[in-house]
Amino acid sequence: MPIYEYEHDREHCGECGERFEILQGMNEPPLTRCPACGQPCHRVPSTFATIRNEKAGLSPRNLERHGFTQYRRAGDGYYEKTCGKGPRVIKGD
Repeated sequence: MPIYEYEHDREHCGECGERFEILQGMNEPPLTRCPACGQPCHRVPSTFATIRNEKAGLSPRNLERHGFTQYRRAGDGYYEKTCGKGPRVIKGD
């Protein structure tokens, strides 16, 4: 079951805080009242967490395996290739 974030429509009580989270089923209708203080509330968009696997990400090995080329700044407008196909060095204008 996902955790949804809610925000009070008007002034909130001191115990609830401005926003609160609640565990709800995906098919359950959104709350219209705060379960703690009874004040009107509405669901708000919230961020979500992702699981980062140490084997995944932007490592040169992983990028090259998926057909990407990676360059790192070497200074003075020059970039050196760290992985993938392409020229060893590129120069920015």
